[in-house]
Amino acid sequence: MSTNGSKPNLSHSQVSELIKRLYGLTVSVVRPLPSYDDQNFYVAPSEGGEYVLKVMNSADSQNITVIELQTHAMNFLHQRGLPAQTAFPTLTGRLMSLEEFDCGFGVQKYLVRLLAYLPGTTVAKVTCGPQILYDVGKMAATLDTVLLQMEHPDISVLQREGFIWNLASVRLLDQYMHVMDGDPVLKVVKAVLEQYQIHVVPKLPLFRKCINHGDFNDHNLLVKPDGPSKHKISGILDFGDMSCGYFIFELAITIMYMMIENPSPLDVGGPVVAGWESVFPLNEAERDSLYLLVLCRFCQSLVLARHAVIQQPENEEYLMITARTGVRHLRRLWELGKEQVERIWFQSAAQFGQP
Repeated sequence: MSTNGSKPNLSHSQVSELIKRLYGLTVSVVRPLPSYDDQNFYVAPSEGGEYVLKVMNSADSQNITVIELQTHAMNFLHQRGLPAQTAFPTLTGRLMSLEEFDCGFGVQKYLVRLLAYLPGTTVAKVTCGPQILYDVGKMAATLDTVLLQMEHPDISVLQREGFIWNLASVRLLDQYMHVMDGDPVLKVVKAVLEQYQIHVVPKLPLFRKCINHGDFNDHNLLVKPDGPSKHKISGILDFGDMSCGYFIFELAITIMYMMIENPSPLDVGGPVVAGWESVFPLNEAERDSLYLLVLCRFCQSLVLARHAVIQQPENEEYLMITARTGVRHLRRLWELGKEQVERIWFQSAAQFGQP
């Protein structure tokens, strides 16, 4: 979460100057794009092409090796046919540049990258039928499988110990629990964390390891029309939450985010699991932990959003989007219970695509 003053605040003229100096391009159109704690601009130079200029907040800009690895992973996936954003080299051949600006908090350093602009609409804006959900599950599994082949001298920096959004860090929520005081859903959150400790932790050694994208959500996936009534995935954005984890984590995270905006959230799991298993079939331990891991992600989203609101009250509307709906889904899944939810997911996954 960004601390005050670390979010960049560049003017359009600063952006134009930067792009000219670093990339030799003349900006003809520049407009801001939404972002949580960085600053993003859509840029169209007069030389042609469309780009996104991403200026990282000054706190994250200190993790140069992690960002370098994320950028490497994006290019690696793109070379293997996945629609990940790629970074363009500066005139001196670098994929990122550390730049100094004064955004009103004294001179600070901000990491700058020029990324490909991917056309498409976010999945959040389209009605997700079973086919898109299947494709999303399949894409998530493909991404993790392809990343297994990636080699890099600094790959160990993705062992992000204590990274709060990793599903292995679920117990770290304890230190934020006070933000939920007096909220009736706190009982459910505590019970879920307890179940995680009892049922998931002993199974961790049985889960298969991989590198997780970690934020496969409906705002980070783009689709474009594919024929009159179908869509295909045209972009995967935001690799900022990449970390070492397990295949099953990615699937749980994907299901949770695909449920948020869906009018029938319980029907989401089946097609996502079917798409996932078309690439990477689950083992017994993974399958048995899926329900709890989805609930854990709802808990993370809820508690951490509440915590963020206390720090950035002016941003409450944006920060609470996922969390508000998430509370309803969390309660519903908990009340239905593991057996019933699993039956719905796995039966529909097994029947997926059968006439």
